[in-house]
Amino acid sequence: MIQLTEDKVNSLKKESAFLIQLAAKTIPKPLHCFTQLLTANYYLPGRANKGVYMKERLEDPSLYHYAIFSDNVLATAVVVNSTIVNANEPEKHVFHIVTDKLNVAAMKMWFLDNPPTSAAVEVVNIDDFRWLNSSYCPVLRQLESARMKEFYFKVNNNPSSLSTGADQLKYRNPKYLSMLNHLRFYLPEVYPKLNKILFLDDDIVVQKDLTPLWSIDMKGMVNGAVETCKESFHRYDKYLNFSNPLISENFDANACGWAFGMNLFDLKEWRKQNMTGVYHHWQELNEDRTLWKLGTLPPGLMTFYNLTYPLDRSWHVLGLGYDPALNQTAIGNAAVVHYNGNYKPWLDLAIAKYKSYWSSYVMYDSPYHQHCKITE
Repeated sequence: MIQLTEDKVNSLKKESAFLIQLAAKTIPKPLHCFTQLLTANYYLPGRANKGVYMKERLEDPSLYHYAIFSDNVLATAVVVNSTIVNANEPEKHVFHIVTDKLNVAAMKMWFLDNPPTSAAVEVVNIDDFRWLNSSYCPVLRQLESARMKEFYFKVNNNPSSLSTGADQLKYRNPKYLSMLNHLRFYLPEVYPKLNKILFLDDDIVVQKDLTPLWSIDMKGMVNGAVETCKESFHRYDKYLNFSNPLISENFDANACGWAFGMNLFDLKEWRKQNMTGVYHHWQELNEDRTLWKLGTLPPGLMTFYNLTYPLDRSWHVLGLGYDPALNQTAIGNAAVVHYNGNYKPWLDLAIAKYKSYWSSYVMYDSPYHQHCKITE
């Protein structure tokens, strides 16, 4: 009886892990409605001609610039809204949003109908970057390769059953196929006239004025980020394959990992040290995925190795998308909280006690939210 019970528990654990991964990748019906309604309204006569950008401010290096690359309109709206609400001088903040062709109309329509107070917002379609092609970009070339298509789409490899395991399913997440996820390595090309930019993921919430970040002396470093290593956790050996001599000869296995999600990039230093070239070098070497599996953090750790300035931990608290045991005081004191993990705040999977940090910045009184039944 005990053996049978253990087997059943293990089976249910596998099933639970599989279903959580599957649910995390789905688009809830209210969010689908939200995007569709915004898109339909964008193409109504006269609606798309209204101005949303303050163009003279988009390239002004004296202002505070943010980069958000996302296909989730609701999540992006929360990032922008929470940043502006907590900014001391919102008129000095500029948001550069890049999305895909399926969501660009909806994203533009949201900010046309809900222009942020004083701040400037730019919405761009990633397909407008003609230089971002497979001849220049190794990861795009790899995503188009037969080997990668087989990994993702071959029928007998398709993760439609529990046999593939939750870990394999995790690495088949569609975000790894999206160039929006990899665009962060091309910030100097996307914003050639800017000197510094703050990169924000779409699953974060800003709780304090972020202006002081721009005055931090990064001491010649390119990337400002919060370190994530505690004791043996989240060090380089967790992300990279140190059995490969290319890794073991170039990196310290005990080096401290850091977080993507809120990163201050010094674009002048980036250009000076050709960080995009460094990224291309490692991405080319990983065509067979033997240096790391997938994602942007491992190549980020390699690209900005010894070039990352550690920010104080209070700037960026992680784990709200997977860890129910976080310190509530640390969350409350954080400048940015990050719902990294599967339990995103816009999903029913969300950890209930963390959801209010996000929902307090959702404009539930908007006609779009009400029509699509997006509620707290």
